[in-house]
Amino acid sequence: MMRMRVAALLLGLLLPLIASAVDPLPFRDAAEEARFRALAAELRCVMCQNQSLADSDAPIAHDLRRQVLELMHAGKNDDEIKAFLTERYTDFVLYKPPMRGHTLVIWLGPLIVLAAGALFVFSLVRRRAKQLDESVKAPEGETGEDW
Repeated sequence: MMRMRVAALLLGLLLPLIASAVDPLPFRDAAEEARFRALAAELRCVMCQNQSLADSDAPIAHDLRRQVLELMHAGKNDDEIKAFLTERYTDFVLYKPPMRGHTLVIWLGPLIVLAAGALFVFSLVRRRAKQLDESVKAPEGETGEDW
């Protein structure tokens, strides 16, 4: 009786793994698979946002991988596939979005934040150095106050 319970428990634990098994994508040859993997690494999962399409396990990533392969089978080149996905999901789907007016924040934002931080640190150091110089210049025992 105990063995049956253990077997039922193990089956219950393994059932989700079996249910989540994914059919492999039907590649025609190794060159197509290599092209697909390179393209999927350049595309971002629209749900995960921090993973590539190749790395994501999200359901939409599975669908997008299948769609990319279907577009490849339809004879589309990489730029056409990226254009199709960009039209549907905006430039966010690309890990390297093109330099455009609305993507300048993405490209220049980190530089602006870095420059602002450097300016803040520079001004803070100058202010502290000035305070230190003023305290050194004042003779000892003189505080500037008359008691």
